[in-house]
Formats: sequence, structure tokens, C-alpha cells
Amino acid sequence: MRILQVNNKVPYPTKDGGAIACMNLIKGFSHLGHEVTVLSMNTRKHHISINEIPLQIRELADFKLVGVPAEINAISALINLLFSNKPYNAVRFIDRKFSEALENLLEEKTFDVIQLEGLYVCPYIPLIRKKSEALIVYRSHNIEFEIWQRTAALSKGLMKYYLKNLSKRIRKFETGLLNKYDVLVPITTRDEGILNELGNTKPSHVSQTGIDSSALIPNAKNLEYPSVFHIGSLEWSPNQEGLLWFVENCWTTINKKYPELKFYVAGRNAPDWLRKKLEKPGVVFLGEVEDAYEFMNSKAVMIVPLFSGSGMRIKIIEGMALGKSIVSTSIGVEGIDIVNGKHLLVANTSREFIDSITELVENRKKYDELGENAIGFIHENFDNLAAADKLIDFYKQYI
Repeated sequence: MRILQVNNKVPYPTKDGGAIACMNLIKGFSHLGHEVTVLSMNTRKHHISINEIPLQIRELADFKLVGVPAEINAISALINLLFSNKPYNAVRFIDRKFSEALENLLEEKTFDVIQLEGLYVCPYIPLIRKKSEALIVYRSHNIEFEIWQRTAALSKGLMKYYLKNLSKRIRKFETGLLNKYDVLVPITTRDEGILNELGNTKPSHVSQTGIDSSALIPNAKNLEYPSVFHIGSLEWSPNQEGLLWFVENCWTTINKKYPELKFYVAGRNAPDWLRKKLEKPGVVFLGEVEDAYEFMNSKAVMIVPLFSGSGMRIKIIEGMALGKSIVSTSIGVEGIDIVNGKHLLVANTSREFIDSITELVENRKKYDELGENAIGFIHENFDNLAAADKLIDFYKQYI
């Protein structure tokens, strides 16, 4: 099968959930013997040259990168707010140069499936319809308006007004694109239900992000137990909000109880203001680590204090695959069919976080038990090749 994957960001390096979700399917399709082409916007913020992508990755697919600015600009955002009814998040990715590259590619090559990765490449569907007879797939990574709706609820003042306005625009934009595609591929069952309630009538298949178990190997050789850690993109506002909440409402109490316990924070692109607010006793800020899996293997209790966001948190899946004991909010584990107390611990209040971390720090048996259950759960439910194969079977029904 000839598959074109269209992205609004190059899916390498795989340092965030979106990139991991895209790359894992590229690997899955390729290893199953399918011909994969990847057309990606190469934005200024995440710019990368083709030679920076390792050869073993480039051998999986034909990567085509198109320079698209997609910059966030305060003046442009204000103009958009005052003189447009479209969400600023979306218009940044509508680009003439990318349209031309897509059109040329569709004239050069024939595809069986064109898989649109996320909401912000869906505006190119009319162009694809004109130039191709391929099955058009909308792979929904999350419910986009929900991210901003939840963030707005946690904000104040003018920012709250702006984000509420943005979430309403994105909802209108998101619902306006429903059924323009041929089939829908949500990443979680929860997202499938929401999109169906919003009006999706097209065939759908839930395809969770798979895990490459050959790359995610648990290793407790250098484990620092007890220790607490968080890893994730520190430029993403839901991670920033959750971290600050945890430090201000939970860590002070935990630090007083266990003054020798360390809380390690890892992630890329942390703004200076966030670094300063993380300067607390016992907090060790590491920034971007060279090897995320090595870092995760070396630390014990993983915390995911998310109160906004949407979709599925890939870092939780990775942490479980590595046998980590995890404490997360209900929002953090959305889309992952875990059993609280068996696969990880769910905490939504400061008291619950403090009690959960206390239990895992003082009870090594419970810590080990959660990790073992987590590994088994991931191997049973999130095998990457199996997920890719099921998705191909779904596509074959509609080609």
C-alpha cells in the first residue's frame, strides 16, 4: 500500500507526543512492507535539515520537508483576534508554498491512503480531492478546542478572555471540518465519542499510539529509589501549569517530610520564568536530557499533574513501558484504560498527590508491583506493529 503522511511539523526528533505518534506509525507501516511518503511543514520553531534525520529513519520513508514560518507573533495574533473569525492556531499553518508542494507531489505520485496528522493540515483536503483519488484519513491526535477550553478555565484576566475566544473559534473550525475526510482515526475511544457527538458520521477506527518494545527496555541498574521526576515539553502550557501547581501545592509538604528526596524536572525549551519558579529546595532542574529513556530508567516515581490538555499522554505510555510507578491526574490518563491502584495511581488533589507519593516512597513492594503491572498492560495493549496492522486492515475496507 502507498501511504502519504501529511504533518504540520517534522516528526523528528521524537521529543513530544505528536512526533512520537507520527513516527511510530511510519515505523509500523514501513516494517509491514508498505511504501511511505512523509510530507512535513518544516517550521522555524522546529526547523531541521533532512541530513539531521538519521539514515535508519530516512530509510523508512521518503521524507519531503517544506519550509513554513508558522511563527507565533503577538501583533499577528492581535490582528487575527480583531479582524478574523478563524483561530490563529490554524491560520499559521495555511501556507501557499506548502500547498504547491502538496499539489506537485500528488501530480508526481499516486497514493492509496493520505493520512492527515492532526487538525491543522485538514484545510488541505479540498486540494487533495482535486488531485488524488486516495482514501483521505483524518488522524485526530486530540480534541483541539478542549485543550484551550481547559487552559482558559485555569487562566485569569485578559488571557482568560483571549483563550475562551480562541477555544470557541477552534471548536467552530474543528466541527466545520468534520466529514470532509473519508475515514476518521482517533487516538482514543474517548476522543472518538466526542467527535461522534460533534457530528462525525464517517467510519472510524481507534488507533492508539503504539510502543516499540525493542526501544523501551526497563533497566533498574542505575535506579535512584526513592526519587520523584517529571519529563515533558516545558514549552507546553498544560505541563507548565501542572508543574507549578505541584511545586506550590504538593512539593513543599513532601520536601519537609523527606528533605533528602529529590524531584527531577526534565524537558526542553523551558522559559526563564518557569526555571526561576522551579528554584525550590529539593527540585533539580535538568532541562533537556540527552537520552529520555535512560533518564526515566534512572528515576523512580513519575508524576503527571495535568489539569488541561486533551488526547493521550505518550509519556505515560512510555513510563509504564519502562516499569515506572506513576501518579497522574484523571485528565493525564484520559484515553488509557488503566485500573487505578493496579497500573498506576490517580490523584486529583494536593492531598491525594502527597499521599500517593508517600506510599510509593515508603512502600517499595507497592512501587515494584505497580511497575510490573504497567509493563504487562503496555505489552498487551500497545504493541506498535499490531496497531499499524489493524489500521491497514481498516483502510483496506474503504479503498
